[in-house]
Amino acid sequence: MRPKWTWSTPGWPGREQGRADVADADTRPIAVIQTQRMGDLLLTYPLLLWLARCHPGRPVTVVAEAGFAGPLAQISPRADYVSLEQARERLGNREHSLVINLGIRPEAARLAGEIPAETRLGPVADAGGIIRVRGDWQLYRASVVHLNRHSRYHWAELNALDVVPAGLIAKTTWPEPRQGGPGRRTVGLFVGASQPGKHPAPAFFADLIRELARRGLTPVLLGGPGETALGDEAARLSGVPVANLCGKLGLKELALLGQEMDLLVSPDTGPMHLAAWTGWRVLNLSIGPVSAHETGPYQPGHFVLRPRLSCRGCWACLRSSVVCRDRLDAARVAYVAARLARGEDTRLGGARIPGFELLRTVMDENGLRRLEPLSLTGQAGPGPDGRELVGAFWRAVFGHIFGLWDAAAPRSAAAALAAGQPALHAALGRGLVRLGGALGRDLRRGRVPDASFAAAFAPGVRPLAGYLERLLQNSDGDRASRLVSLALLERTAALFAG
Repeated sequence: MRPKWTWSTPGWPGREQGRADVADADTRPIAVIQTQRMGDLLLTYPLLLWLARCHPGRPVTVVAEAGFAGPLAQISPRADYVSLEQARERLGNREHSLVINLGIRPEAARLAGEIPAETRLGPVADAGGIIRVRGDWQLYRASVVHLNRHSRYHWAELNALDVVPAGLIAKTTWPEPRQGGPGRRTVGLFVGASQPGKHPAPAFFADLIRELARRGLTPVLLGGPGETALGDEAARLSGVPVANLCGKLGLKELALLGQEMDLLVSPDTGPMHLAAWTGWRVLNLSIGPVSAHETGPYQPGHFVLRPRLSCRGCWACLRSSVVCRDRLDAARVAYVAARLARGEDTRLGGARIPGFELLRTVMDENGLRRLEPLSLTGQAGPGPDGRELVGAFWRAVFGHIFGLWDAAAPRSAAAALAAGQPALHAALGRGLVRLGGALGRDLRRGRVPDASFAAAFAPGVRPLAGYLERLLQNSDGDRASRLVSLALLERTAALFAG
């Protein structure tokens, strides 16, 4: 019999306070500002859990949208939730040890600057209304906006890396999601997302309903009030009896129902993160302007299926139509979903899924989440996937720059790139030389790079170009930021010497 999760279970990992080796003598509170969407709030939960373990007993207040925070409070790590409108009155007159702003709204940045605090991270507005990003990893996240092709850090980690010891993250273990078994299994289909390009059309879900039913599975349509029309159309087009619960469940009811299901097939959306947090296994259909490396399901044991296209993992779709969404194939999705719903994961290793790639979420030796390829790619051309080698290289570089590991990691990643894709390795080296020339010219002229600086370089160079652009802008091109920029460029270029 499968273990059950209930809404009020105090032993769920998200609710425990954790332990610290040394008592925390500082009793000043911590404030976390997360005023974005539901999924962003759920990706803040690992940070809250780690803060509780680093600072047991320290009060933590989260500023969030009441419509999300209220229904989800019982599965959140312990925190006091207030709305943005309440926050100034509740927090503005008490000294805090730490304020972390994870939101992008100007009001959030102003609040982060107004709360009395020893340390502030994320976007913070000063008395003159100028917003600057504080924290190395917070600045890194800001730098990959529209330049995230080779970003390989998940947002749940980027929320925390400036304040949570790497050793604590490495020691964190997450429970595996519940697995199904033989027989007729129930599969939830979440039909919506925050943007039309991020979710499949009703006709796809109609095809998927028929394919799942043909394989002996029971599909159930799920969605919020905004997805009622999508669910109705998918049910109508399917032409078969199907349970349609779109618009009929609150977040609490959705989470509880999920404990009775074997799989959730979902685009990248808030309910997907709710499912992952509560142990409901996820098959994420990663389509539209999203990167599964950054915002796919975070915990280990979940799966990502996406069309294999050169533009996958974008920030904004630049094509005339959302090609990855339009290439979804219901039969191939149903094949993977059926294996997962019945607990037949091992049969997916090395599977050929033409036109698609299947990945599984795992944690590496540093406790950082990565995507492990399961399916054979069938890629054209010799050697390993160049895009993934470049992504691994920049992951290693920034991890070294910000102190996660020593210089052996970027050296090893550069060597793997040279061995696997020598032409790409050489091109990246030339691109760094070009970046050095452009940066030197700007610095000699006393010019701070504008927002078009990084976009002028090849995608493989943009992670560093984007970070240097934001670093110099964030510091008004002062002497310290110029010296740091030159040092980072020199250290990275040295990996290509010889």
